[in-house]
Amino acid sequence: MSTKISGRQHLIMDFIRDHGSVQVDQLSSHLRVTPQTIRRDLNQLYDLKLLQRVHGGAVVKDNVENLGYGARKTLMADEKYSIARRTAELLPDNSSLFINIGTTTEGVAEFLFDRKGMLVVTNNINVASMLWPAAGLEVMIAGGSIRRSDGGIVGSNAEEFITNFKLDYAIIGCSSIDSDGELFDFDLREVRVTRSIIQHARSVILVADSMKFDRRAPTRIGDLSNIDTLVTDDGVPEAAIELCRQHDVELQIVTQQPSNRQSAGAR
Repeated sequence: MSTKISGRQHLIMDFIRDHGSVQVDQLSSHLRVTPQTIRRDLNQLYDLKLLQRVHGGAVVKDNVENLGYGARKTLMADEKYSIARRTAELLPDNSSLFINIGTTTEGVAEFLFDRKGMLVVTNNINVASMLWPAAGLEVMIAGGSIRRSDGGIVGSNAEEFITNFKLDYAIIGCSSIDSDGELFDFDLREVRVTRSIIQHARSVILVADSMKFDRRAPTRIGDLSNIDTLVTDDGVPEAAIELCRQHDVELQIVTQQPSNRQSAGAR
């Protein structure tokens, strides 16, 4: 089967990468073609394995470039909300923690605003902007290049900044979890900072929705042996549960609860 696709199908893939989910009527209006044409295009893209059906829509099957920030905020939103709330419950007052780049880690930060005596160190400008006004928190932010796509702070300066600390917890995300338990992301600069965060935390908590087990990304962070706790939703594959047992990873599985946020669908 030829993998050549039309200009309109390229536009459909760009739309999904930016928005995270696809509605036929929305695409029909956006591209000014009939719904039948959109359905035909989508089916061809599914058959070519260029798109993947997921809960809440579709994602581009692309292991080189991540989805847009808006799309990642939208996909699996209810699951991410539940994961974030459970994770925040695991963190005691008067503790110190890293929070890295990711839409789910940002969700954890939202639940920390009213906490007391916490030190939060982050390379995520969205987390810092969210938490700096909180009276009970001290917030420190890494220096470095700000990634325009999502406000992540990456590069050697951020990596070096992390080495100044040894904190109680690291709250990290990733873009993909392979079938052998290896963890992956897209940007080597981000991965290097995440590795440093893992090395300088006493306990590492990975927050990852179950869609991460279906996605692929090119740059290796580490594997489940580097993780102490995985917080995920009830769509987690049974094979992943077994891997957590083998690596002595505490598994926290949450059931989906509506986030009460406007969502088209959910690192």
